[in-house]
Amino acid sequence: MLTMNDLRQGATLVEGGDPWVVVESDVMKKAQRRPVMRTKIRNLRTGQVIHKTYKQGDSIPEADVTKSKAQFLYESNGLYTFMDQATYEQYALTREQIGEGAKFLQGEMGVDLISFGGSPVAVLLPVKVELKVVAAAPGIRGDSASNIMKEATLDGDLHVQVPLFIKEGDTVRIDTRTGEYVERVSLVSGSGSAGQPFSQR
Repeated sequence: MLTMNDLRQGATLVEGGDPWVVVESDVMKKAQRRPVMRTKIRNLRTGQVIHKTYKQGDSIPEADVTKSKAQFLYESNGLYTFMDQATYEQYALTREQIGEGAKFLQGEMGVDLISFGGSPVAVLLPVKVELKVVAAAPGIRGDSASNIMKEATLDGDLHVQVPLFIKEGDTVRIDTRTGEYVERVSLVSGSGSAGQPFSQR
């Protein structure tokens, strides 16, 4: 069982017989009242996102989920197919199950496949991924400032705010949890390891 204080980002719990993951959590304290935990949780089966408040003394069932290494293969008609790297079995998940993270999926990307009750229900993608800039407005000549941003289009038609010095053809690292630019990287750099489930913001 989980307590209120266990409900941090990434924790998994059971509500209504379904597995849910905590996307956001925040302790709210009021004068002369016990603190409560306000959360945003996402259903790992359906992708539904709800807000729910828990209080001290609540006993919350923990979702018994397992992780296995998998590889993203392809998307077709709204279904995303992954292959378990140990068994070579293939599983298809819906856009709703993948959540906002679907826009970061690339061919042969390694992910963690999340299963509940013996069936895959979600994936954890790398916390950071590297994408190529396919279009970007030119920066101001001689301006290398990193605190002034412009819009760039990345692989997969992803639009992100990047510093002025980023140009077409560069490879940039993006935080998949927030969709924000992190840094410019070299082409030989790795793409990281699987991390937290995607939040829907």
